[in-house]
Parts: sequence; C-alpha cells; structure tokens
Amino acid sequence: MILVDTHAHLDSHKFKDDRAEVISRALAAGVQAIVTVGVDLKSSRAAVALAQQHPSIYAAVGVHPHDASHLGHDELGELAHLSEQPQVVAIGEIGLDFYRNLSPPDSQREAFVTQLALAHKMAKPVIIHDRDAHEQVLSILRDKARGLRGVLHCFSGDYDMAMQAMEMDFYLSFAGPVTFQNARRLQELVRRLPLERMLVETDCPYLVPHPHRGRRNEPAHVRLVAAKIAELKDLPLEQVAEITTANARRLFGLAGMP
Repeated sequence: MILVDTHAHLDSHKFKDDRAEVISRALAAGVQAIVTVGVDLKSSRAAVALAQQHPSIYAAVGVHPHDASHLGHDELGELAHLSEQPQVVAIGEIGLDFYRNLSPPDSQREAFVTQLALAHKMAKPVIIHDRDAHEQVLSILRDKARGLRGVLHCFSGDYDMAMQAMEMDFYLSFAGPVTFQNARRLQELVRRLPLERMLVETDCPYLVPHPHRGRRNEPAHVRLVAAKIAELKDLPLEQVAEITTANARRLFGLAGMP
C-alpha cells in the first residue's frame, strides 16, 4: 500500500533533532512521497534543499498569506528561480487568511494573484490556503486561475464550495481534523464527496490526528487520515490509498515515485 502526504512542513524546527528518522518512519508506514511546502522564502529554500537530498520528498515554493506583505519584486524573482528546480512540483502555499490577518487583506490579495500568475508562467499547479475567506478565494480562482490545476489544502469549506472547486479542476485535501470526534460536519462532507477528487495530508507538524492529539504530527500519520476516510466511506483502506495516491501523482507529476 502506497500513500502520499501531499502537504507537510518538514523544514520546521520541530523536526531539527530527528528529521531523518521522521522520513524513515514515513517510508516504513507506506508513505512513499511527501510534498514539503514553503510558506516564505526561507522555508521554500529549505523545502527545495530537502527534496534534493531525499528521493521521496518533493517541494512546493510560495509565500503564505501571513507573509504576503513581504512579497516584493526580488522575492518573486527568487521564487521563480526556485520553481525551476526539477524537485518543485507546485507553487504554494498561497491564498488568503482572514482569520489572523497577519498581513493586510489587500496585500494578501495582491500576493495571491501575483503567485497565481507565477504558477501560470511556470506551468505548475497551486496549493491553496483558505481560512475564513471562502468566497474571496473562489472569486480569485475563478478570475485568475483559469487553466491552472491545484488543491484546496486542509479543506474547510462546505459542499457547495467543494462542488465549485471541483468544477474548476481543483482537488480537496483532508488532514487530521477529519479524525476528530467532534468533526461531524467535515466527516459528513467526506462521505458525500467523490474520492477521485480527494488528497490526504498531515500539514505536519500541525493538525495531529486522533489518537495522537497533543503531540507533534509527522508524515507517517497520514495513514490515519486515509483510514478515517476509508471508514467514513465504507471502503477498504487499500482502495483509498490507491485512489488518493493516483490523484496526487496526476496533480503533481511526482516523477520517479514508485
């Protein structure tokens, strides 16, 4: 059984003491590919470096909405250069976060649109961050992402939003929260959505799935996310792994993956 963790942050300082062991545990758990995702220039550089060192790791580069106000011409140029590396499979994570608003909303929108244009230029899919900005994210994607493919990571919208995203050829990714006992709305959504448009992720070291809540998350735990989806959809885990892995291969390319 092969799984793909489509969204991790392996550059995090929380992995500084045992990163190699974390990667080994993922491989032992059947996680044959990990997409480690940048949130600013520093983490994007680190993501590329990790992907160059480990054949099971791929990188995404981008500036998160929290840091949108720091995205200037020079930073965009470096992102473009990084995205030319063969290990880079996406631009991300990019989008809008109106929950924390660590960058002004106008700066977030500008950075989002600018990085969608970069994805067009580099012919890369996009990884979208959306928190408390559902309508605004959909509006920008409808207007600026025509012809792009991508994923709404750690999907938190409703069924109507999911349908609109899928109509635009976007995938929906699910993480640890789908395993939470009080996540009934999210679990019902997973039951209704087609597995052929789903990806699985950890967003590690964050969003630790049940029963490991309160600890550090890591890519090996993506198996728990897939297992919960299998339970909710009354399918064998092997089938969920096969289809979500095929989806990840299709979206990101993942050259050289088993």
